[in-house]
Amino acid sequence: MATTASSLIESTAVQLGRIRVLKEGRHQLPKVGPVVYWMFRDQRLRDNWALIHAVDQANRLNVPVAVAFNLFDQFLGAKARQLGFMLRGLKQLHREIEETLKIPFFLFQGEAVDTIPNFVKECGASLLITDFSPLRQVRGWKEEIMKRVPDSVSIHEVDAHNIVPIWVASNKLEYGARTIRRKINNLLPDYLIEFPTLKPQIKNWDGTNRCIDWELLIENVTRKGAEVPEIGWCEPGEVAARETLMGNKNGFLTTRLKNYSTDRNNPLKPNGLSGLSPYLHFGQISAQHCALEARKVRKVNPQAVDAFLEELIVRRELADNFCYYQPHYDSLQGAWDWARITLTAHALDKREHIYTKGQLEKAQTADPLWNASQLEMVHYGKMHGFMRMYWAKKILEWTSSPQEALEIAIYLNDKYHIDGRDPNGYVGCMWSICGVHDQGWKERPVFGKIRYMNYAGCKRKFDVDGYIAYVKWLVGDIKKRKGETLLDSKARKVMNI
Repeated sequence: MATTASSLIESTAVQLGRIRVLKEGRHQLPKVGPVVYWMFRDQRLRDNWALIHAVDQANRLNVPVAVAFNLFDQFLGAKARQLGFMLRGLKQLHREIEETLKIPFFLFQGEAVDTIPNFVKECGASLLITDFSPLRQVRGWKEEIMKRVPDSVSIHEVDAHNIVPIWVASNKLEYGARTIRRKINNLLPDYLIEFPTLKPQIKNWDGTNRCIDWELLIENVTRKGAEVPEIGWCEPGEVAARETLMGNKNGFLTTRLKNYSTDRNNPLKPNGLSGLSPYLHFGQISAQHCALEARKVRKVNPQAVDAFLEELIVRRELADNFCYYQPHYDSLQGAWDWARITLTAHALDKREHIYTKGQLEKAQTADPLWNASQLEMVHYGKMHGFMRMYWAKKILEWTSSPQEALEIAIYLNDKYHIDGRDPNGYVGCMWSICGVHDQGWKERPVFGKIRYMNYAGCKRKFDVDGYIAYVKWLVGDIKKRKGETLLDSKARKVMNI
């Protein structure tokens, strides 16, 4: 049972509300072991509250600190696209954290419920610090790890992902943005603060760290998940993340912000979006850092900054709230009663089209707009946010039941989106298909009272034909580049380069 940290941690550089004690160890003083930070959701060196807390506690105890990361085998269906991006970012992090802070980085492969407790025992750690995630798989691992580590080990969970910690923002499942917005905004003065300087560790880790052959690992993992290849438009890692936010050439806040509020809902203007979602998903950049930087330029573009902060803070943290307090965050059981009733009442309504999962995955429908959005996701690794809503709602219209629609939408989202397997993705599918964080609308066949979207409505909002043509060009360009890369690779092999 988690408890607040205030009564258990004498002092820390991190606000106590951001820390929860999952387990209080029975320390055998004066013998105190090192601190281990099990990194999972927040894969960065800078602006990382969990890492700040780990180093701070290690220095207070005069013990060394290490970072441990466990690589799962295709976590929740992740393929080369997602795992390659993550591992290339971790490769940079490994080098920087050891060179800058002299903190060893340990990479394990297998089940975290085995590798993390074993490492804690081997190094004699007294404190295990971990990232927060609302996903039930991660929470299940933590419950099991709590049982497997020695009684002398304390376990602290730090919410380094949300600006306002999930358990501080609300203690219940919120109905929607309007119910959580005021709660979060009231707490922002306390939590949207500058980060303290990450101090170097006082005591170094004994022994040498095992060597990590990153290139071989990346090659093996990407080959295994090659059916969904890596993307070329988004460079992984902290440096690239910060460049996307603040770069002089094409940084969001420096060059593209002014059009955000008007262009972000136009699928023909992908450059109007921030481009930060892959980095936020893998924790390669802090949402808090993004918000702090955005506030600095609010006077110049108040409307754009306010729209960005609404998405970055309120909507993101609402998604975490839903997945944390609703155990059925990815099934019809997680819908509100009104939505479940109306969807059940219309489950047997006649559909104009019924498509299989295979047909949908291959974009084999009679709707060229939907096909374009599916192809954009499959080949580009990211579908425009507006199209994600239309895409999921049409799946509801074209499948035999709401539950089947939800399962297919989540399967495709998690398999192809670079930022899949994320609370935002689950909530997006649940909003589109199950009316979560929405309200009842005019009743109609199949949808019941779930908000409806159609082709004609899209045509009124943007140039549908232009978007279809854009995706056709995009997919063709990606295939061309892929072909050139394969030819170059074959030529190198023939020439033994």
